[in-house]
Formats: sequence, C-alpha cells, structure tokens
Amino acid sequence: MQEHIVLVNEQDEQVGTEEKLRAHELGLLHRAFSIFVFNSRGELMLQQRALHKYHCGGLWTNTCCSHPRVGEGTAAAAHRRLQEEMGFDCELREVFSFVYKVPFANGLTEHEFDHVFVGTYDADPVLNPEEAAAWKWISPTDLQAAIAKDPDNYTYWLKVALPDLLQRM
Repeated sequence: MQEHIVLVNEQDEQVGTEEKLRAHELGLLHRAFSIFVFNSRGELMLQQRALHKYHCGGLWTNTCCSHPRVGEGTAAAAHRRLQEEMGFDCELREVFSFVYKVPFANGLTEHEFDHVFVGTYDADPVLNPEEAAAWKWISPTDLQAAIAKDPDNYTYWLKVALPDLLQRM
C-alpha cells in the first residue's frame, strides 16, 4: 500500500498530497515532525534508524520522526508514530518548527516543514525493528560532542534542530 504525505508551502498550508517516495524523489516540501524525548535526568533518547530505511539507514537521530497522514493532525501523528516506532507514548508539546532541504547520495531529497515535539519518559522503549535498530540515552552535552567528532553518524535534521531546541528548553 502506498503512503501519501501532505505537501505544504512555507507557511505550512496544505497545497496537495503525494506518494511518499515520489515526494522525496522530487524534493517536494512536505509536513513532518521530529520528537525529542528526555528522561528525568535530562538525557535524550536517541534511535538508530533501521539499516534498510529508504534514506539515512543506520544513522543516529532523535527519538522518533515521520510524516502525518493525509487528514491526520500533526500532534496525533506524533503520538501514533512514537507508539509504532518506539513502543510507548507520552505527553508531547510542540516547541517550534523549521524548514530544511537536504539531498542524499541515493538521489532522494528530504524537504520538510518539520514540527518539533518534546516529551518526558523514563522507561525503556520497545523498538519496532522495521524502524529502529538500536536506542540509547545520552546527555545533550555528550551528544553535541559526539556530533562534532563524527557528524556523519547523525541525521541532518537532528544536527539542525538540536541547538535550537536546547536554546528553547
């Protein structure tokens, strides 16, 4: 079954829909979200993307990220995908949004209007192996040092969103 995503303009107004892979082949701006879940010690839960993902397989990234379905609210989609990918749900609040565009070596382009959500959770996730290969808790300071040392191990959107998020917390 083909999954369709919501195409938007720079103001996050829907301008159409497109099949997900086709939207990434064409580099079309679409609605997305990134979730950052912290524990009570202030550590961030990272996931390592499953190796077979259509882009960025094996890279470390924020707790969860995806796209709302056509007709689905962004917050509802964030809760749905957190449960589907990481096996839990928690209270989430939207902190900010940003637009980015990055081409990948495989010919796909991620061009997203990305809504950033934050939550708190203290238990271990139950990973969906179709989505995530591994997970870990890491302090923001240690994560920033790891990104500086080896930026190619981390997703583009994590590297863009993290500094802005930390300034807002």
